[in-house]
Amino acid sequence: MLPDLAFDIQSLKKTYADGIKPSDIIRETYQRIKTLDDAGVFLALRDEAAVIEEAEELGSKPINSKPLWGLPFAIKDNIDAGGLPTTAGCPAFSYTPANDAFLVARLREEGALLIGKTNMDQFATGLVGTRTPHRIPKNAIDPQLVPGGSSSGSAIAVAHGLVSFALGTDTAGSGRVPAALNGIVGLKPSLGALSNSGVVPACRTLDCVSIFALTPSDAFEIFQAAVDHDKEDPYSKIFPKPQREVIAPHFRVGVPDVSSQLFFGDQLQQKSYRETLKALKDVGGEIREIDFKPFYTVADQLYSGPWVAERYAVIEDLINSQRDAVHPLTRKVTEIAKDFSATDTFRAFYLLRKLANDIGREMDTLDVLCVPSVPKLFTRKEVDDDPIGTNNQLGTYTNFVNLLNMCAIAVPVAQREDGYPGGVTLIGPSGADALISTIADALYEKTSPPLGATSWTAPQRASPVTTPNTNETEIVVVGAHMSGLPLNSQLTKRGARFLKVTQTSPDYRLYNLPGGPPMRPGLVRDHSGAAIDIEIWALPLGSVGPFLIDIPSPLGLGTIKLKDGTSVPGFLCESIAAKDAEEITHFGGWRNFLNSLAPETSNKEGI
Repeated sequence: MLPDLAFDIQSLKKTYADGIKPSDIIRETYQRIKTLDDAGVFLALRDEAAVIEEAEELGSKPINSKPLWGLPFAIKDNIDAGGLPTTAGCPAFSYTPANDAFLVARLREEGALLIGKTNMDQFATGLVGTRTPHRIPKNAIDPQLVPGGSSSGSAIAVAHGLVSFALGTDTAGSGRVPAALNGIVGLKPSLGALSNSGVVPACRTLDCVSIFALTPSDAFEIFQAAVDHDKEDPYSKIFPKPQREVIAPHFRVGVPDVSSQLFFGDQLQQKSYRETLKALKDVGGEIREIDFKPFYTVADQLYSGPWVAERYAVIEDLINSQRDAVHPLTRKVTEIAKDFSATDTFRAFYLLRKLANDIGREMDTLDVLCVPSVPKLFTRKEVDDDPIGTNNQLGTYTNFVNLLNMCAIAVPVAQREDGYPGGVTLIGPSGADALISTIADALYEKTSPPLGATSWTAPQRASPVTTPNTNETEIVVVGAHMSGLPLNSQLTKRGARFLKVTQTSPDYRLYNLPGGPPMRPGLVRDHSGAAIDIEIWALPLGSVGPFLIDIPSPLGLGTIKLKDGTSVPGFLCESIAAKDAEEITHFGGWRNFLNSLAPETSNKEGI
């Protein structure tokens, strides 16, 4: 057998290239499940012989014929797999679908091999991983800790290296919390990016299938293969195929200010978070403290507001007909829905819209948020003693994300002083899945955490794409549109991605134009000039027109010569505007000029 073989994607691909067969990996997978001997992880397994037969058929095809060729995976028990029961953690709710969920079918078409279905907090209502009528799965790092939920089994299966990846669902943090507590990655994509057809809903308007993997690179690779518009899912959206990005040299990171940070007495968690922010600075992050109270107010709405009625709608008939079949805590949480009126619901919608509008203005000045994935690590005993309070605290930094239509990735970082997993979550606006995954990659590599509960060594992350795709155009930015500067959001909100830093040919002069804020430079062609530092971004072709509308006179787009002799469209300034401007060519670039200014001037200009 192959007990020491790492099941991360890069390692498995290398193993396959060396001649190991998919059927050998499947045998190893089932052996690992037996060796772990935790009946709380899987609720249903496919017949091993049937999966081996499927693997052998796959093995007759070229390795590169499918992007997920030979990767074993598991799914949460609220996601359909044809021929296996779907119970959502409640045997009385059980049904056996004839077909796979849309997403499961897609992953299998791409070459992944389904192993079975994993345990969960009943009806995905819980973040602790203990609200199940089955045996409670053991946390992969320490059995005394709660496993986290609601996608407990999926996270544990990945953390132990039983499978390469797993699917969960995430409405309030069910994909991020168990990832954090078991030392792995949990990617919660933008709402609508992945199909929910064949998934038992929790809150239908907010639900999202999530991805568990050992590394950010692995999670993003699965996400790339999974994105596909599902016409039968009314909540599915058309998303372009996500592409790996290059991390920008400067990006703005919003974090809770000291007065709004919550750790509930877990000093080691607080220390780990602060050390992680230092690592984030080292990979280009500019830390900006913000008041997080509005986010907490949004988070309170998920269970204390009328959205809980969406959960109740799913299980109302079961509660009325077989009340004792529903876990007592699930009943207690969902039956709050009876207390809300239609008027309450609309008032909550109005409040959410106002908060989202205020938060949106804050987010326009940032690229990502970075928060602790969980504020505190809880033991099984602590949760038994206070099941509601501890569950609510675990959702401190997760509950608001879907209500605000954001994407997020929980990424493991260096272990805490006590050996428990360190972890933070990067959060971005809808459509920023590639950006947060790129930053997660850099942070993961910088902090070098263990691969879940295994002794495996993390592989080198895949190289990002540094050239534009066929549906993109390169664009040179020279000033306030560069990464981390005030107008960069005009690019990022339109799906632009950073490619590289370089210089112009030595044929330009740079000026500090009057006006502002924000301060803006003007790049003017002059054969007696100098080479100027610039950034090149890839902008979707469909966004070029809207982007041009935002460019004020005397700036415009023209052709800029680069130091390597090529030419790229970019920002140029009318030469007449230089007459009343300060020449700053000798600084060699806009950043160098800004760095020369007094700190109070830079802060005033939002630089």
